[in-house]
Amino acid sequence: MEITTFNPMILSRNADEIIKLFEEMGFERRHQKNNIDGKDISSVRMTDPNGFHVDVARVESMKQDMTTMRMNVRDFDEAYQFLTSRGFKNPSGDHTVESSTSKSCLLISPSGFSIQLTQHIRNEDK
Repeated sequence: MEITTFNPMILSRNADEIIKLFEEMGFERRHQKNNIDGKDISSVRMTDPNGFHVDVARVESMKQDMTTMRMNVRDFDEAYQFLTSRGFKNPSGDHTVESSTSKSCLLISPSGFSIQLTQHIRNEDK
């Protein structure tokens, strides 16, 4: 399994406040994706001058903030199988969020920590 990036991700209905806090710490917005899965969900990728990354997603349905780890991989299906074979569960059943540029889902470990598994679909993958 090839991991291409690995960083924290915060899911919150108060994403604007969290983004502002990280901007005050020197992080800059690098990329934003809106209307994820056809829902009112947006995600902002932020980077600081040292190359550290944090993603902040606005998810209105969140009752409280959740910090997860975003793990980008080269092959989503391979990584999904790897994690689920070790007891990780997709809280949405088998639902994945797919667009023309990515495929992702949240997976929760047997002990309770979570990974936001993501594959960016590159032109050569199409």
